[in-house]
Amino acid sequence: MQTTPAQTPALAAAKPKGCSSGACGTGGCNQMNSHDWLAYEGLADLYPPTYKLEVRFKGGRKGFFANTHRLDLVTGDAVVIDAGQGWHVGHVSLTGPLVELQMRKKKADPAEPLPAVLRKASAKDLDKLTEARNRELPTLFRTRQLVQEAKLPMKLSDIEFQADGSKATFYYSSEQRIDFRELVKLLGAEFKVRIEMRQISLRQEAGRIGGIGVCGRELCCSTWLTDFKTVGTTAARYQNLSLNPAKLSGQCGRLKCCLNYELDTYIQEIADIPRVERPIQTEKGDALLQKTDIFRKRMWFAYRGEHTWHELPTARVAHLLSLNMQGQKAAALTEEEEAALRAPDEALPINSDLRSMDERFRSRDRKQKADRKAQAKPRTEAKAPRQAPPSTPPTEGDAKPKRRWRGPRKG
Repeated sequence: MQTTPAQTPALAAAKPKGCSSGACGTGGCNQMNSHDWLAYEGLADLYPPTYKLEVRFKGGRKGFFANTHRLDLVTGDAVVIDAGQGWHVGHVSLTGPLVELQMRKKKADPAEPLPAVLRKASAKDLDKLTEARNRELPTLFRTRQLVQEAKLPMKLSDIEFQADGSKATFYYSSEQRIDFRELVKLLGAEFKVRIEMRQISLRQEAGRIGGIGVCGRELCCSTWLTDFKTVGTTAARYQNLSLNPAKLSGQCGRLKCCLNYELDTYIQEIADIPRVERPIQTEKGDALLQKTDIFRKRMWFAYRGEHTWHELPTARVAHLLSLNMQGQKAAALTEEEEAALRAPDEALPINSDLRSMDERFRSRDRKQKADRKAQAKPRTEAKAPRQAPPSTPPTEGDAKPKRRWRGPRKG
């Protein structure tokens, strides 16, 4: 009988946690989670008490709210917040003095009054939130049909209903400005709610939809990445990547955000690489740069018109460039070639082995040739001529008269 981890508590406890089955088992790589490191390190008591909260909603959207009623809340509690016109349900993602630091990071105005947290969410509030979430998918399909009928150049990616069912936010992406006033009227008459159209970028759209990247992991923009920085082709050039749009683009159609992850390391390491702007001039010919290994400090060159690459350390390349700047030329690219050109009699170890092997084969061939000559014997005796057998006189019965030629027959 096969035993499952759920049936055996020991196996269930030994099961490793991580990103599996589309869910994070550790809770550390989701953009909706925030680690309160001040409380973990025991430094929260050094800061003055604060009654500000960070609350998360669908799709990684977060907001800051004021705990005006001094509710005893911890991370993960479901709360009902004031949404201006109505109320909504969210979950507390951060508490304590770390909220102030997070507001400073997001450049939120500390003097601006924050919306209030009304109460802890009850079971009835959570049921209404579930009903609102169940309306989103059918509404999304119907709205896409209306967009196609109106022939609007926009892509609708997601819909979020308020928990009280009085408002719906439509997230879309488009490359141009769209007049959707008629569409808003149709949606309001169709769903009987207040409509808000919010345009998002392609990276934000990919983060809301989610997916799997070429690395095999869930998209960074849908797990932990919240700040989208500008990514240019310069990052690919610094890392010696091929400028192939199919390989450099992510699922959003833009350059991958991970191109910036190791860019600082490459910029730091490339400072020690000599800059080659023209071919290196040697007495053997001009050499062109073919490849550079930034971390191993190696560069490969090939003479003009040849296909053989020569590996050089960066110190050797810097020396050759300095000679060219002084108007001088090195004998060859590598130091071994220079030594062979200066002292042709002193060959390299591999060349001496080849020459000794050739000399050994030549001496063996000469010896075999001499042996064949010694074994061959000259033909001094000529062969005797063949003698005809003795002729016997023919008898009368054997003698046949010879026919005389009388010309061709007539008739």
